Amino acid sequence: MFIRKLELIFLGVIVIAIIVLGNNYYNNYTFRTNEIPQSYKQRIIDKEQEILQLMQRHYNFSFKVPLIVTDKFKERLYGITAYKNGEIKIYLNKNVMQESMDYMVDSVISHEYAHALIFKLGKREREEKMDTPKSGKKLAENLVVLIASNI
Repeated sequence: MFIRKLELIFLGVIVIAIIVLGNNYYNNYTFRTNEIPQSYKQRIIDKEQEILQLMQRHYNFSFKVPLIVTDKFKERLYGITAYKNGEIKIYLNKNVMQESMDYMVDSVISHEYAHALIFKLGKREREEKMDTPKSGKKLAENLVVLIASNI
């Protein structure tokens, strides 16, 4: 009798585990094959607005950089800022977004915006032939500190 109850409990645990695994597989599949959820998009937009406001408040200028969510990353890289043909774009890795959305919003977006700021200010310094080529980098570092202190 005890062995029969134990077999039923074990069978129940196996069935529950299969249901949970199937649900996780389905959720991952739908996340990979569909656009990111609206709640994720809104969090990204809110963080971008916060960064732009901080830039405006502390540096008296801001510039919007296209944020592109892509699944084309081959590694576990969270994001990258690209400067090509005079354009700056921020790419966010959709493959790691589902498991690390908080980290993506709290750290990665501001970090990539700091890179974009370095690109932007570096270009402006070259165009204006400023005497201090490191000032753009210093401003970007200050932006990261400001964003981190406002989290």
